[in-house]
Amino acid sequence: MPPIQNVGIIGAGTMGSGIAHVFARSGFNVILCDIEQSFLDKSLTRIRTNLGREAAKGKLTSEEVELATNRIQLTTDRSKLAVADFAVEAASERFEIKSDIFRWLDAILPPKAILATNTSSISVTKLAAQTGRPTQVIGMHFFNPVPVMALVEIIRGLQTDQATFDIVRDLSIQLGKTPIEVNDSPGFVSNRVLMPLINEAAFTVMEGVATAEAVDQVFQLGMAHPMGPLTLADFIGLDVCVDILRVLHQGLGDPKYRPCPLLVRMVDAGWLGRKSGRGFYSY
Repeated sequence: MPPIQNVGIIGAGTMGSGIAHVFARSGFNVILCDIEQSFLDKSLTRIRTNLGREAAKGKLTSEEVELATNRIQLTTDRSKLAVADFAVEAASERFEIKSDIFRWLDAILPPKAILATNTSSISVTKLAAQTGRPTQVIGMHFFNPVPVMALVEIIRGLQTDQATFDIVRDLSIQLGKTPIEVNDSPGFVSNRVLMPLINEAAFTVMEGVATAEAVDQVFQLGMAHPMGPLTLADFIGLDVCVDILRVLHQGLGDPKYRPCPLLVRMVDAGWLGRKSGRGFYSY
């Protein structure tokens, strides 16, 4: 496969914006696609702000910031992705949404293009089966905030071939990330371990064992966590946490992954964490 030059990113939310940022900063041409222009405009503002922060810390020059920004093309037109050598899907954590995206990416991208998903829990194997190129589908799970966090979980689907894995591993290193190989399983490693911790922390609040502040302090002061599990849940988004827990519950069939009723009620109330202004804390 020739060197990757043009990268398509589908989804201009927090994760998609961060992924676009690191690809553009690393010299790739980025086509950032979403369903509404307002989402794209907000994303570009966020990227400019974050690149500016890197410049203020001396990590980039003002010229490099300008070059990176100019490498990003915004579009609501899916057909513009047809020139991409590589695509990363960063849409909502719902199989129905992601599978639809994979079907149309498969239809419009060049035959040799690799399709990656930033899913944090959904089966890469199942997504790959929606395409005519399952050997070229892989998980590339970035962590928030993407420009800062070093880890990328590289997830092999059952069908993923070695050439695809090697390209994505090397690409991650080009982005300045540390790739960690895992096999396809609900929640992979990161969320299979993290989400039960967040869920149990929510149960302790629901059952009156402790306040959210006390739970977080236990983990910060006693376990040296940089932030407590409930602060982290607010940062991730409580809706995302519930979606991942449901994937774990369904995929592994174990009742220990049942989402805490308090988490479900908070999501129903629109208390999603930082992005809505209220979760376990107010913002």
